[in-house]
Amino acid sequence: MKTVLVSAVALIDADGRVLLAQRPEGKSLAGLWEFPGGKVEPGETPEVALIRELHEELGIDTWKSCLAPLTFASHSYEDFHLLMPLFACRRWQGIVRAQEGQKLAWVRARDLASYPMPPADIPLIPVLRDWL
Repeated sequence: MKTVLVSAVALIDADGRVLLAQRPEGKSLAGLWEFPGGKVEPGETPEVALIRELHEELGIDTWKSCLAPLTFASHSYEDFHLLMPLFACRRWQGIVRAQEGQKLAWVRARDLASYPMPPADIPLIPVLRDWL
């Protein structure tokens, strides 16, 4: 089974809310809410991939020094195994805006479980609730 490395972030605003993005129609797991991020391309570190993805998907810039490793997900889907480090980030430049038509929501940690999420993301919720 192929292992896919995806980097994700819990963007945390000044009010302590976490950003979720809804997977758009036409993608696998469409309609589910997830932490922003994406696949780590060959030659990239998880941090570099995340910086690139945040710029592409949300129009914001951040730096490696602003990405704190928080936890990770390891989950087997039907046709691949997902390994996903989750970083926390409280500092970025720019205004968060959906660049790819996805819906966005700023959510309190205690409310994350009320958003339907991919199976790999669900175990990350209690870690975030405890950390925030």
